[in-house]
Amino acid sequence: MVDGDVYDHLVIGAGPAGLQLARHLQEAGNRYTVLEAGEAPGTFFATFPRHRTLISINKPHTGTDDPELNLRMDWNSILSDDPGLLFTRYTERYFPSADVLRQYLADFAAASDLSVHYDTRVVRVERTEADGPFVVTAQDGSVRRAAVVIVATGVSKPYIPQISGIEHAEQYATMATDPADFTDQRVLILGKGNSAFETADNLIEKAAVIHVAGPDGVKLAWKTHYVGHLRAVNNNFLDTYQLKSQNGILDGEVLDISPQPGGGFLVRFSFARADEVVKELYYDRILCCTGFRVDPEPFVGDCVPALAIKDRFAELTPAFESVNVPGLYFAGTLMQQREFKKATTGFIHGFRYTVRALSRILAQRGADHVAWPQRNVEATPEALAAAVIERVNRSSALWQQFSVMADVILLPAGDQARYFEEVPVGYALDGGLATEADDPLIVVTLEYGPDHDKVDRFDVTVRRTAQDDPETAHDAAYLHPVVRVYRDGKILAEHHLAENLENHWDGEASHRAPLVAFFEKAATL
Repeated sequence: MVDGDVYDHLVIGAGPAGLQLARHLQEAGNRYTVLEAGEAPGTFFATFPRHRTLISINKPHTGTDDPELNLRMDWNSILSDDPGLLFTRYTERYFPSADVLRQYLADFAAASDLSVHYDTRVVRVERTEADGPFVVTAQDGSVRRAAVVIVATGVSKPYIPQISGIEHAEQYATMATDPADFTDQRVLILGKGNSAFETADNLIEKAAVIHVAGPDGVKLAWKTHYVGHLRAVNNNFLDTYQLKSQNGILDGEVLDISPQPGGGFLVRFSFARADEVVKELYYDRILCCTGFRVDPEPFVGDCVPALAIKDRFAELTPAFESVNVPGLYFAGTLMQQREFKKATTGFIHGFRYTVRALSRILAQRGADHVAWPQRNVEATPEALAAAVIERVNRSSALWQQFSVMADVILLPAGDQARYFEEVPVGYALDGGLATEADDPLIVVTLEYGPDHDKVDRFDVTVRRTAQDDPETAHDAAYLHPVVRVYRDGKILAEHHLAENLENHWDGEASHRAPLVAFFEKAATL
């Protein structure tokens, strides 16, 4: 196609989400294109993380040759039916380099022969006529039109907190990364996520004093099960704090930053949970590592999306469409607005499934109204239980996108149930599968228990009492299958399968028989 032509779908951004969606659109025969600001895929990863080690795990050696199970331990691969396009073929490092990911993305795009225009930065997205196509203008002046635009740029702009004097802080994107540059200095790091602690770990050997500060307490990923919280690979700094090695973690708010005549800065800090104590602290350097946000600048007029979560994300419907701009969708890490810090949607191993779901949503809403992939299952309790157990024992989508991605079963009046795989829970409950309001939906997810972050997971007695016990399954804290029956968006019945150390739920007495009994009850609801 040439400048000015109209596409079915135009994708902005050729990171992992843009490439994932492009492959699905291409396989479906859509007229589409991808516009990428950089000279190659994955421009974000050319800079971030600054210290070049990813927190997404890579495990080629799992003891199984089942490709679906292997995706549970492979957090970087984009979905495809080509085993040659797996990230695990590129390195055996458990926490790989961002540079390896960039090479993988470039190879994936080339091998898939995707329609990507590089060095094409989008500067304007608008509609010049009511109900007309989007008009997308690039920095080079070229113009393209599309019925649907999907933003897959990621959170491409730094999120900078509203603090008086914040302009004196060095930004994560441009700060020095050589520890020697901080020798004998007092350093304040704003933020308590992985970028902040990655930076702190890097400076331990050279900086005199390091304080990591933010309004909330430190949240550990192994405890909360949100992989965006502090990961063990970045938490060496915690030892230096607790063992009194001149470093500290400050809970509270920075009130203001004041440069001093002789150099350095005075920071007024209000400590949380300390009777509103305010102290002035001196630092030589201040580093702002407070995360990222969406870039809304290219959108003009009626195409400006409503924002949410401190204006860091576009606000989305259950179909990942802007709540106020019809036809404007968001893919990749921007999808996490729906379940912010509750699932893995902010990361490749989560959003690859949600992007695949988006491709199916777009197919449903397209001119051909393609139905969501489904299969028939005999509508007996035994057959339904067998289908569910087979899926929860193997599915990577339900495993990675716990609590937000589901298999859905529609019970019939006859002898065949319809089984839909990998449907976003919100989309299913919002009528996305074109079911009637009074149709009962059986929704199957993998979930942690509601008190999972309050249980000592290293206490073996906790796990021992929960293992394979159907009587206490509803109290399980670890990841386990949950089956719910909904009608008109309301839960009619709920069943938990007991925890299992090996994550294999096929015990006859502990898993299968109780699930069969639940389906017998569900048939009468």
